[in-house]
Amino acid sequence: MNALIINCSSVRTGATAEIARIVGEQLSPRYQVTSICIDDYSFGFCRGCRTCHATGVCAQRDGVDAIMEEFARADVIVAVSPSYWADVPGQFKAFIDRCTPWSNTHTPHASIGPGKKGYAIALRTGPGMPECQRLIGSIEHFYGHLDIARCGSLALCAVEYKEAVAPRLAEILAFCETI
Repeated sequence: MNALIINCSSVRTGATAEIARIVGEQLSPRYQVTSICIDDYSFGFCRGCRTCHATGVCAQRDGVDAIMEEFARADVIVAVSPSYWADVPGQFKAFIDRCTPWSNTHTPHASIGPGKKGYAIALRTGPGMPECQRLIGSIEHFYGHLDIARCGSLALCAVEYKEAVAPRLAEILAFCETI
């Protein structure tokens, strides 16, 4: 079984990356783990050309294709996202927009294969849980359109820097046990 862990932040050394690292470490005894950072891939914004609505293929050929190959290989996908102005970071949102060729909202559409399980982890610097729930909602909405089963989520408030992750370790480890 294969697990894909996605750091949805462009920061490779912060709290989001640390949580993604912990999740990958915890899953590695049970899964073949691949970890990626959204910022390691270069891709453009969706142009709204709707070519994919007729063909099931994006007119642009770039890093989105490589990410979607990782999605296709994975049995389990865990997206770890910080809050940027109460939503997922722009890089991850741009990626989501580019996934229209794989979206079940039109036919024909590409497929990453059946039976995938998706999990979401959201973190934010402030104390308000609704913001984390909004991020989780965005990720789960995305999963739904790719026919990825939404299987669980973890919301972590008051996590701004990498050092704030250690006090939350028990919550992260407990969540990993559900995957």
